[in-house]
Amino acid sequence: MLSIINGGMLSTVQDLGRFSVMKDGFTQSGAMDQYSMKLANALCGNEPNSPVIEMTALGITARFTAEHIFCLCGGDFGATLNGKPIERSRSYKASAGDILTVGGARSGMRCCLAIAGGFAVPEVMGSASTNLKLGIGGYAGRKLRAGDILPVGVPSNRANAGMTAPVREFGGGCVRLRVIMGPQDDMFTETDKALFLRQHYTATAGLDRMGLRLSGIALKGKNGTDIISDGIVFGSVQITRSGMPIILAADHQTTGGYAKIATVISVDLPLLAQVKPFDTLCFSAVSVRQAERLAAKEKKFFDKLFR
Repeated sequence: MLSIINGGMLSTVQDLGRFSVMKDGFTQSGAMDQYSMKLANALCGNEPNSPVIEMTALGITARFTAEHIFCLCGGDFGATLNGKPIERSRSYKASAGDILTVGGARSGMRCCLAIAGGFAVPEVMGSASTNLKLGIGGYAGRKLRAGDILPVGVPSNRANAGMTAPVREFGGGCVRLRVIMGPQDDMFTETDKALFLRQHYTATAGLDRMGLRLSGIALKGKNGTDIISDGIVFGSVQITRSGMPIILAADHQTTGGYAKIATVISVDLPLLAQVKPFDTLCFSAVSVRQAERLAAKEKKFFDKLFR
C-alpha cells in the first residue's frame, strides 16, 4: 500500500477514462497525459489502463508500506526516494518505510506515478478515473490528501527495477500542437484561419482539467461563433464570443455552444497536458491521414513495450 503524507496540489487516481458513458452525458475524465501514464505502467510491468496517480504542479509525499516497484513519468518534479534524487522514466524498488517525495514542477505541469500491480481502487461506470465535479471514481471521488492509504494490486512477473525509456522534455519555446481543422472551420474567414495557424497564443491562468484558455489576437468569425450545442471531445478548440480559443481537456463537458475551428490530434494531447500558465502555444494543421499515421506509429511503440 501507499500511505499519503502530503497530497500535493491536485493529485488524483486516473486511468485512460470512461468512454462508454459519454453518450449519456458523462465526461471521459482519465489521465491528462496518457502517454506518460502508459509509459510508467509499461516500466512497472502493468497493463496500459492500470490506475496511476497523476499529479499537477506540486507532487505528493508518500510512504511505502511494503516492497513495491514504482516509476515516475511526465514533467520533471525533482523527485526523491529517502532524500536521494531519482530519475523519470526509470523503475525503482522501494522497501517498506521508504519515503517518496515528488516536489514542484521544474518543467511540464503533470507527473504520473505508477506502481507495479496498479492502484486497486473500485471502478465506477467501467473506469477507475476520478471525476472531481461528480465526486466519483479514483479514491473516494476526490483529490488525494494526508492520511489516505491506497491499496495496490498484484504485480505481474514483468515488474522489475531498472527498466528505462527515453525521457520526454518539456519547455523551451513555443509548444506546437498539431490540429485537424474543423468541424466548424467554415464559420471562419480565410483570414481568421490563417491568423489562427500563424500567431503565438499565451496560456492563461485559466487552465485546469476542463480546459485551457488562451490569449492572443481575436478571431471574428463570419457571423460570430455561437452554434447550436453539439458534441465535443478532448482536444476540441472552441472559439468563444471574445474570439479567443479554449482547448477542451479530459474533464470537458460533453456538449458546447461555440464553433470548433480545429481539434488537437490524439498524439499531441499529452503535450497539451504539460502546458503551464503563460507558456506559448502555436498550431499547425495536418490531414486526417497524417494524424492516423502518427497515431499508428505511437500504438506500435506501446505495443512493443507491453509485450
